[in-house]
Amino acid sequence: MIEVKNLQKSFDNIKAIDNISAKIEDGHVFGLIGTNGAGKSTFMRMLCGVLRPEEGEILIDGEPVYDNPAVKEKIFYISDEQYFFKSGTPKDMLKLYQTCYPNFDTAKWTELMKKFGLDIRRKVNTFSKGMKKQLSVICGISANTKYLMCDETFDGLDPVMRQAVKALFVKEIDERGLTPIIASHNLRELEDICEYVGLLHRGGILLEKDIDDMKLNIHKLQCVIKEPEMLEQIKKGLDVVTVDNRGSLYTVTVRGAGENVVEFMEQLSPVFYEILPLSLEEIFISETEVKGYDVKALLF
Repeated sequence: MIEVKNLQKSFDNIKAIDNISAKIEDGHVFGLIGTNGAGKSTFMRMLCGVLRPEEGEILIDGEPVYDNPAVKEKIFYISDEQYFFKSGTPKDMLKLYQTCYPNFDTAKWTELMKKFGLDIRRKVNTFSKGMKKQLSVICGISANTKYLMCDETFDGLDPVMRQAVKALFVKEIDERGLTPIIASHNLRELEDICEYVGLLHRGGILLEKDIDDMKLNIHKLQCVIKEPEMLEQIKKGLDVVTVDNRGSLYTVTVRGAGENVVEFMEQLSPVFYEILPLSLEEIFISETEVKGYDVKALLF
């Protein structure tokens, strides 16, 4: 398990990480989402022990990660800005990771390289962006680490390869309890693979929840409202997050159990209403709007 306690990190006068605390359970896919500049990449580098916290601590299986080679052997980090040897080949990267990771599975690496159609003797700098990401994923899976840190891993992959990588993650989770931590801007990519999600905003975590539980407790309420008094009743009677309207059709994001929302609206008896589930992207927009990150203000 990964435990993060009161973590802080600044660069000059910019606070990149502001008092973050979180727990990441073993054997589950944890998604890390956030606004631009929220601190996702900084947080990932700190989880891997690349950056030292100014305050707070990161414990991996009860031990600090920074400056601890034994703990770092449990982690493979796939950076958004990948590094490969100049004029190096995948075979050169294999030799490097065999040295760094004692449990590196060379047979698995060879098999996956063949399945993904990557030439082990071709120079990596001639690979496309997507091919480089595939190579990084293959190396990460073959390293047989307990934790796989992925920063924008799906970026650059075509739809077929995205599904192949997701299937590979699921297989490794089932077979050996791999714990992937995936940071991404593409919320739709995370929605169908992540079980837990942490939402970062301006260096802090807005929420850290099970995705299914989160969806059960936030809803999109669409209703036709012709009297201003009814809107005020909804605002007073429900835990309203956001309100938007086009004419008399209102879209209200509300927190709470779905059955309680239905019961309230039945009593109110508007001309029309329906309760719809929110996607992870809609939840993200709603939560960040509450904290002052107004998407509509950026677009219009």
